[in-house]
Amino acid sequence: MRSELVFAAKRNLPNRYELCRLLAIGVRKFHTPNTRIEETTDAVLRRLAYSGVGTETLDSANIADVQQRVA
Repeated sequence: MRSELVFAAKRNLPNRYELCRLLAIGVRKFHTPNTRIEETTDAVLRRLAYSGVGTETLDSANIADVQQRVA
């Protein structure tokens, strides 16, 4: 569920405004046409939640792996 991903990401980024900003940047940066925006949002949240590092997680080489696991 997305709420679980949000709370997991909030452990690594306790500032909710920074989390929201990074999520918005990540979704805009990594969204591909012909995919649902929800899948991209979940993929970026997974990266933020389970990587342990905030801004370095938004790497275009790594996000493709997460998107394929979601699909």
